[in-house]
Amino acid sequence: MGIGGSIFLIALGAIFAFAVEFDLGWLDINVVGWVLMLAGIFGLILTLWFWQNRRRAVVTPPATVVTDRVVEDREVVPPVDATRIEERRVVRRPTGRLYE
Repeated sequence: MGIGGSIFLIALGAIFAFAVEFDLGWLDINVVGWVLMLAGIFGLILTLWFWQNRRRAVVTPPATVVTDRVVEDREVVPPVDATRIEERRVVRRPTGRLYE
């Protein structure tokens, strides 16, 4: 039903129960108003209960924090012949043959 529908039923029931003085021989408008108010209150409580269950917090353990991290300083050694750098690329084709 939702919160809006429940509030609408409560308001409509209050209007019928307290503000309308209309007489039908076989129907009491005041009783209809009280029934609508009770249905609206029941719907509101039910909606809020379902929303409360849906909004439960999920507790996850905290992520492990690495505080002691050792970074080694590595010495970069240039290649013996820095003027000539060979680059070789191997590509595999879908057929399985190798192309260089």
